[in-house]
Amino acid sequence: MKYTAIDNTDLNISTLCLGTMTWGQQNTEADGHQQMSYTVDQGINFFDTAEMYSIPRRSKLRE
Repeated sequence: MKYTAIDNTDLNISTLCLGTMTWGQQNTEADGHQQMSYTVDQGINFFDTAEMYSIPRRSKLRE
């Protein structure tokens, strides 16, 4: 895995990122945990948790 340093910090993040936007809608919680475990095992330490990519945007979060 390749990593890049974040300027002015001690942090090194993977150049690949796992997007999590669809978790809870298009897969189960168990699927999400399995995907995270696999991702970390591959050396990826960068997760994109933004919820703003949905098209069309959801009006509110599900309960």
